[in-house]
Amino acid sequence: MNSQTFTLAHQIVIFGDINVCVQQTKFSYLHMKYLFFSWLAVFVGSWIVYVEYSSYTELCRGHDCKNSICDRYRKGVIDGSACSSLCDKDTLYLGKCFTMKPKSQVYSGTWGDLEGVIKCQMEEAPHYDLGNAMQHRKESAAFNQPTKGTSVERFREMILNHLKSKVGDQANLADLATQVLSITDANKDGHISLPEARSTWALLQLNEFLLALVLQDREHTPKLLGFCGDLYVMEKVPYSPLYGISLPWVMEVWIPAGVRRSMDQWFTPSWPHRAKISIGLLELVEDVFHGTFGSFLMCDVSATRFGYNERHDLKVMDARYIVPEAIFQENIRQQRCDVDEDCLYGADCLTSCDLTKHRCTPEVTRPNLAKACEALKDYTLRGAPADVREELEKQLYACIALKGSSEQMEIEHSLILNNLKTLLWKKISHTKDS
Repeated sequence: MNSQTFTLAHQIVIFGDINVCVQQTKFSYLHMKYLFFSWLAVFVGSWIVYVEYSSYTELCRGHDCKNSICDRYRKGVIDGSACSSLCDKDTLYLGKCFTMKPKSQVYSGTWGDLEGVIKCQMEEAPHYDLGNAMQHRKESAAFNQPTKGTSVERFREMILNHLKSKVGDQANLADLATQVLSITDANKDGHISLPEARSTWALLQLNEFLLALVLQDREHTPKLLGFCGDLYVMEKVPYSPLYGISLPWVMEVWIPAGVRRSMDQWFTPSWPHRAKISIGLLELVEDVFHGTFGSFLMCDVSATRFGYNERHDLKVMDARYIVPEAIFQENIRQQRCDVDEDCLYGADCLTSCDLTKHRCTPEVTRPNLAKACEALKDYTLRGAPADVREELEKQLYACIALKGSSEQMEIEHSLILNNLKTLLWKKISHTKDS
């Protein structure tokens, strides 16, 4: 009996030891699995941080840009209203980097009590041209125009000829040239120095600066606060992009594009505010379509190009892809093509390919208004009041369907634009949102 009891006890001990070994092995496996995934997470996270940091240091070269500008300022090559604050007094600060392309530096900034956006061209700044490559503006990058001994009248003539080449032979270009000369006299002493003239000439090569001049009396472009060489400071737009939410880059990496678009549509102002912002975009289309100083094409009508202020007035954030129609047509004719897609500039300016010549035709397939309406469709229809939704949807789809730029189409263009503005304005004009 005692022998049987001993054997049973011995078996229990053996089975207990085996169970402990199994549990230890299982624990060891889970521990190794945990360590492996922890190491993998650290590795992937470190790699993402490295890539993002490398991209940041490659893109964000504001310190180099400032040093280059201030070096030329101290040598007397350039001058402007922002030079002393940037280089001598250190009251113009570069803040957060928003640069998307290394050669066009974009930073938030503070200038005394003012908040603004600082834009600076690194080395050879891109000049508008078709295709993936951008021609470089060597002339203005060297700040060697106008030359020493150039009179103010000769400089005025240079400005006038340049504007004519950009926007065509408009009747009132002389007025625009006078405005340019006024801006050139940065210290307002009644005299234009050679360094001031060279800064202005460099800025005139930039489409965004040209558009700011053309639309400076309108509310849809931020005001020019100052400049130094081809670095310039624009009024800050408090809310951007037009819709959506800014997320940390760590989250952006993992969110699918479709989910991101859905999220963006939910983070928007109330419908009356969106209606007012939409009216602003329609007014901008009016301003650049056969405007005072010629026509411009909107070649990227995406949410990231626009923002708005506290009063929900639309503001252009990035005007690099709003280009003079005359220059666009001149360059697109020289573009070789095999298919229509070869005749695309930006995201939205597409012409057709003439297969007999293998050259692009000059007329865009869709007018500015059609592209603006497509951008506004979801923005204005979501949450629209029931009594206007059906008519609003009808007008938007008629607008999106607009093609070409014939005289008949221009009449229809104006009619739809006015109908949309009237429909939206009537709905909000009696509210405080107007």
